[in-house]
Amino acid sequence: MAVLGIESSAHTLGIGIVENGKVLANERSMYKISNKGIIPSRVADFHASNLRKTLLSALKKSGLRMDQMSAVGYTKGPGLGACLQIAQIAAKSISQRFGMPIIPVNHAVAHIEITKNLFGLKDPLALYVSGGNSQILAAINEPYKHYHIHGETFDIGVGNMFDSFARAAKLNPAWGSTVEKAAEGGKYIRMPYTVKGMDFTFSGLLTNAVELLQRNSLVDVAYSLLETSFSMLCEATERALFLTKKREIILCGGVAQSQHLREMLKRIAKSDHVRFYAAPSEFNADNGAMIAVVAERMHKSGLKIPVSECTTDQKYKIDKTMIV
Repeated sequence: MAVLGIESSAHTLGIGIVENGKVLANERSMYKISNKGIIPSRVADFHASNLRKTLLSALKKSGLRMDQMSAVGYTKGPGLGACLQIAQIAAKSISQRFGMPIIPVNHAVAHIEITKNLFGLKDPLALYVSGGNSQILAAINEPYKHYHIHGETFDIGVGNMFDSFARAAKLNPAWGSTVEKAAEGGKYIRMPYTVKGMDFTFSGLLTNAVELLQRNSLVDVAYSLLETSFSMLCEATERALFLTKKREIILCGGVAQSQHLREMLKRIAKSDHVRFYAAPSEFNADNGAMIAVVAERMHKSGLKIPVSECTTDQKYKIDKTMIV
């Protein structure tokens, strides 16, 4: 039987349906972000208003009914509190009404697992880049199976940096893909480059980029911001690759939709004789299918989670989350 997954950690409401690892439906409703950023309560209201419509669309796409689902998964965190509660409440309601198990899922784990699922991968090194975080991860088995953080941002996620820069530059919509488009044809300007081992920082880079806008063209600053931040990520990832001796690299998370970052990592993979994978953008943007994939795997493992433990956690840490 199929498994339903509900994602609502930020501005996207996603509902996915998966059966034996195959994605049958992956429907989304996205809140339009203004240049003022996200107001969580408004986004949560949007999710609540669009949940029934998005659910019905996913069921229609899959050709299944609710009583043909074996479990329902939802995003426990990390994410925005008010937004996370929408998926949690919906999953609990569905679980109670149809008598099916409910499974809380870590958002970051889901980004990695959907990519592994699509390509049939077992043990890759993952560069997870999103609005809220940026991490280099690989699975380890002690003291339990989980993702170990080999490197991460000391301050803000790379996606957050791009969004903040886009707002400062008055780009619309104010997010990373707009910055990448604005960077086409730019020339490089020297910027702060901060990598410490396999860790990195972006707040100083953001401050410098905003200052440079006062005396340089947007195209040159945007291009330099992309080149510098992506080079930092690639350097740290390659260092982790040598340390872990992995033979596969995956790029996942919202920023993984960047074609420029994909090309940079492809070149690294080729020069180091390893394989590189990145899922189609549909599965790197926040989506319900990734929640359903993890929920199905957890359900098939026999894991049973009491409803009392089906909470939300805005800071749900990936390295504290058991994986199966």
